[in-house]
Formats: sequence, structure tokens, C-alpha cells
Amino acid sequence: MRIVLAEDSTLLREGLARLLAEEGHEVAATVASADELTGAVDRHRPDVVVTDVRMPPTHTDDGLRAALEVRRRWPATGILVLSQYVEKRYATRLLADRPEGVGYVLKDRVAQVDDFLDALDRVAAGETALDPEVVRQVLAGTDPADPLSRLTPRERDVLHHMAQGHTNATIAERLHVSQSAVEKHINTIFDKLDLSRATGHSRRVLAVLRYLGV
Repeated sequence: MRIVLAEDSTLLREGLARLLAEEGHEVAATVASADELTGAVDRHRPDVVVTDVRMPPTHTDDGLRAALEVRRRWPATGILVLSQYVEKRYATRLLADRPEGVGYVLKDRVAQVDDFLDALDRVAAGETALDPEVVRQVLAGTDPADPLSRLTPRERDVLHHMAQGHTNATIAERLHVSQSAVEKHINTIFDKLDLSRATGHSRRVLAVLRYLGV
């Protein structure tokens, strides 16, 4: 796939570029600031943008705001955001419009190459890829009065993996259950979250957004 990479750390930027090239991807451009990102996307029209959250010029959420601008102007472009820490408000802003083709991964995950590349592939395929630690912290903050509290531990496990963007088959493999069991759990999740009659949107997407508090 064609990728534009935005990261202000020279060491990480060059390391990621080398890793992606070795995996057969085309790194069309590497930039060190959010201001450069949209211009690079306009010139190269990548399949996926990989960007840090905190970048120059202000080192706050410049990278995230640039990513949201890319989503607005080039909606078919996948966005994989890298973050040093779990910051729920950033994940929420990224997912609020359209969760398809979006990923939010901690920088520590880059060292786990297979996990990072899997997240990249899922974003490129139009799926959602969330770092397990992001999902875990969201779950830890669930209000007891929230409909999520109706879920059994196994249903939470299933929804946890759904939020990371995994398919039913992958969830079944990871939880060591049958795919039909996963499908039954998902239908029960839809019932408990009052999504059984939802129309106009994917119930799976709505369940994940409910889970993340978006």
C-alpha cells in the first residue's frame, strides 16, 4: 500500500519508514510536522496515513487535527494514529464521525511488529483497529448504570475484540470458542445494548461506539 508517514521524532520516523519498506509498502512521503501532512496527502494520495498525535507546531493535538482534516478532504484514506499514552478524548474525536478505516495505536505497539502491521492492514481494509490498552481503559471507566454493565464477562470479552476491529472468526480463535458461539454472543450484545432494531447503521459499529462512549 502507499503510505504517508508523519512523526516528529527522527529516529521513530526513519525506523517506521524502513520497517514499512521492508514489508513491501511504498512510503510515499515522510514529514515532521502536522502542517506538512495535508500537503503530502494532496500530492501523493496515499492509501493510509500514519501520524503521531502530538506534533509541531504546538506539540498538542496537531497531528490529530491534521488527520481529521485528511478524513474530511479525502474520506477514502485510512488513518492510523500513534499516541504515546492512552487519551480517550483523542480516540473519541477520531471515531466520532466514521470509525471505518481508522486506527488508534500506542507507540509501544510499534515494537510488536506483527500487531502494528495487523492494525495497518485492517485500517487499509476499511476496518477499525484500536489498541487493546485503549479498549481496556475505556472498559475500566464504565458507569454501573450504563447498559454495558448488563453484559456478562464473556460478552465483554467479545465486545472488547470487536472494538479492536477483529472479525468473528478471529474472535473465535482468540477466545477458543466456535464462530457460532461468537455470533450468539454478538446477537445478545445487540439485545442488551438495545440495538436489535437499529437501522441505517451497522449494529456492530453502533455497539463499538457505545462501548467507547462516543
